[in-house]
Amino acid sequence: MLIPREIIEEIVNRTDISDLIGSYVTLKRAGSNMHGLCPFHSEKTPSFTVFSKSNSFYCFGCGSGGDAITFVMKAENLDYPSAVEFLASRAGITIPQDKNELANMGMSRKRVYEMNLAAAKFFRENLFDKSVGFDALNYFVGTRKLSMATVKRFGLGYAPNDFFALTNHMKKLGYTEQELIDGFLCGRSKKGHLYDYFRNRVIFPIIDVTGNIIGFGGRVMDDSKPKYLNTSDTPGFKKSKNLFALNYAKNHCSEQLILCEGYMDVIALHAAGFENAVATLGTALTQEQARMMTKYTKKVVLLYDSDDAGQRATDRAIKILSEVGMDVRILKLNGAKDPDEYIKKFGADRFRALLGESRTGFDFKVSRALANLDLQIPDEKIKASAAICEIIADSASGVEREVFLTKASELLKLPIDVLRNNVEHIIRKRKNEQKKDESRQAQMSIRNIGDRINPDAVKFVGANALEETILGLLLIYEEYRAAVTKGSVSLVADDFVTAFGKKVFSTLFEVYNSSDEFLPAMLGQYFTADEMGRLEKMRQSRLSLTENGRDVLDASIAALKAEKEKKLSAEGGDKFATLRAKQEKLKNQRK
Repeated sequence: MLIPREIIEEIVNRTDISDLIGSYVTLKRAGSNMHGLCPFHSEKTPSFTVFSKSNSFYCFGCGSGGDAITFVMKAENLDYPSAVEFLASRAGITIPQDKNELANMGMSRKRVYEMNLAAAKFFRENLFDKSVGFDALNYFVGTRKLSMATVKRFGLGYAPNDFFALTNHMKKLGYTEQELIDGFLCGRSKKGHLYDYFRNRVIFPIIDVTGNIIGFGGRVMDDSKPKYLNTSDTPGFKKSKNLFALNYAKNHCSEQLILCEGYMDVIALHAAGFENAVATLGTALTQEQARMMTKYTKKVVLLYDSDDAGQRATDRAIKILSEVGMDVRILKLNGAKDPDEYIKKFGADRFRALLGESRTGFDFKVSRALANLDLQIPDEKIKASAAICEIIADSASGVEREVFLTKASELLKLPIDVLRNNVEHIIRKRKNEQKKDESRQAQMSIRNIGDRINPDAVKFVGANALEETILGLLLIYEEYRAAVTKGSVSLVADDFVTAFGKKVFSTLFEVYNSSDEFLPAMLGQYFTADEMGRLEKMRQSRLSLTENGRDVLDASIAALKAEKEKKLSAEGGDKFATLRAKQEKLKNQRK
């Protein structure tokens, strides 16, 4: 076992799950439980519940669920050992480190951070080595006009135009080839040789809010492609859950965040005194990044490029940020292609004044919708009206819609009641389409179509339902687990039809039989956070029912065995006979 049971038990006992989750999500009491908006998917009606009695949580919308450790795994993008360490630190508990155990855990986040720090030092040394990094330093200081203080503050560096410079350096420091590959510092050629990913690129270290270097962005110094290369997901980094420069911006963004597209946009803004700027990491804005921002601010100013790609990115960002409750504003730069150029041409004061003129998402969308339309022409006015009504219908707030309708009525010179009727018609149409879609999704869910956690469920619908009933009961009731172990309830792993059901049963009893008292949190060492959510669903499904007696367990087991026999009969009699012989042998061993 990777982490001693006693340590996990102490961590779980010292962690109040309501306090923990309440530091991420606003929770409201509902009886003995707590409710809130799920931090793992966008929703307007709370479907996320914290169960104080069982120290667990479950979202009835997206299926996320588990205990405090599972929550931290999902919220902080950590593996199980790292989540335990996170909670241990929070609770003031020291976890003893055994080298033999750590060797079996794979590459730890701590190791990734140490390796990235060493690589960052290497890149920085090359930047300031005139024989190697002269052109790179000139790019930052000469072309981009950054001060040396800014270069050092952001830890900027340079990767030499050499296939093996970093590889050889890191090997000398004791890092293995597999660690360099797993950390996305090096790749392996078809001939089996290691080579540096970052070559002839200026380097931007990506630092998390706790000060760890979690990855790198690299910009080419020539015309090679891609122009930017970013660290892929590693044991210590997930780009969809991090933002560049948030480590600095988090201390300056209570009023608002400025969201840019690139590293240099952010650095230029910080250098000019706008230290509330951040950027996504080579990807479009994600829901995880939007939810992360809500921890620090309620207002975001979007500062994306004005080209078609930038406008599409702006539309998407408005939607995602609005869904998490952000006040979204859009800033358009006239006379410059990016913030860096604008500040150089017009100065920081002019940019500060421009920030105050940022438009709402509604104004931005309306401006785009009307860009090529002449309201004096009837047909084009009709098109404009239809487009604006679609935009207004996007708003979930009735108050907002009324405000927007008033604006639209004045702009289009049309009666507000006519526009309101159109908007209400669009909303009704969308609701009907949503109901149809939900019905299709429900039918697919009933048939387990698209189940990534248990792919076998779609093939064995009846057996899967029985397995979830049985496992839910076993997860809840000690007496049922004891009965299975003693053999008074006849049930073995091979009675299960789906591979996931078999894994849960086997793991459950491996954990149960390994100590005097069953600790559900130990299961997290063997399952992903999403799989733990499925286990929590099994528990909650049974807890919501009044009939959970022994007769329910016995009947479900009998029905499951009948399903298994049907499956085996379809596959061939020999397999059935072999399985029954194996089951009888296991029963005799237990006796």
